[in-house]
Amino acid sequence: MKDLEALRETLLADIAEAKDLAALDRVRVTALGKKGSVTARMKGLRELDGEARKAAGVALNALKDELAAALDDRRAILDGAAVEARLDQEHVDITLPGRAAPEGRVHPVSQVLDEIIAIFGDMGFSIAEGPDIEDEFHNFEALNIPPEHPARQEHDTFYFAPDANGVRKLLRTHTSPVQVRSMQAHGAPLRIISPGRTYRCDSDQTHTPMFHQVEGLVIDEATHMGHLKGCLADFVTAFFEVGDVPMRFRPSYFPFTSPSAEVDIGCTRKDGTLSIGGDGSDWLEILGCGMVHEKVLVNCGIDPAVYQGFAFGIGIDRLAMLKYGIADLRGFFDADLRWLRHYGFAALDVPTLPAGLAR
Repeated sequence: MKDLEALRETLLADIAEAKDLAALDRVRVTALGKKGSVTARMKGLRELDGEARKAAGVALNALKDELAAALDDRRAILDGAAVEARLDQEHVDITLPGRAAPEGRVHPVSQVLDEIIAIFGDMGFSIAEGPDIEDEFHNFEALNIPPEHPARQEHDTFYFAPDANGVRKLLRTHTSPVQVRSMQAHGAPLRIISPGRTYRCDSDQTHTPMFHQVEGLVIDEATHMGHLKGCLADFVTAFFEVGDVPMRFRPSYFPFTSPSAEVDIGCTRKDGTLSIGGDGSDWLEILGCGMVHEKVLVNCGIDPAVYQGFAFGIGIDRLAMLKYGIADLRGFFDADLRWLRHYGFAALDVPTLPAGLAR
């Protein structure tokens, strides 16, 4: 029995000293496992005579019960300590200030461009891109713009110095060269929009030397002016998110389309504010359009006897000014953080037609 008492004290001391649940489990296995010290003594009872076996059995069962209770008590203590340690590690101090709002904002031009892409993408248009530095063929000649046209003069266009062959490059004055390159590369049918930067010698409250434009082009065998009007009407309704926006098409002239038109939308001006739609008491020009001139098709290698199509061009900066009430175009390029914080958009304000363009 002295040996059993010494074993009891040793095991209880090991249980009390266990630092974690893994150490406690090792003590349990050492004492009560299949090869544990207490289990070995239980197996040795068969070698004792009647009275000695009975007395030893009672003592061993009492020891097992005491050890089990001690294990449970120590396990409860260690479980509580583990929970406390985890709480100390994972707790949130609500007395600290909240996380600062992100400083970055999406520029209105980028936001409006995403809105335009979402609308025309839903109509089946693909996006086409091209170089900012162009040659005169793609920027003018292929588009049926004659040499004497004012747009080709240096007071309106940024030209580079001629190269060794006397050829001079220029900063594109519109994104129409992208349409020319797309027709040359892919032929017909074709349905694209070409957004990007464009450059002209102009600067005032509503014009800047660099601005953003998106042009659309549809070429197939059956397209007509009615399709053009329907496409633009759907775009205006979706972009301004106003139903039944009054529209009118005024005859105009562009060298690369025939017939050509400028598009006005109905608006209301009252108390210094402008509202799109309404009673349409006033009109606002927003874009130019028309049926693609047959000479443009020929210049791009497309047979005008088989194919025809329409094209349109829209100023992205102007649309941003109209939709979001921005009075001066020059603020778009001032790099003023105060301006951007006021007119900019959160990074996750991604425009989609199902969720709505304006957030």
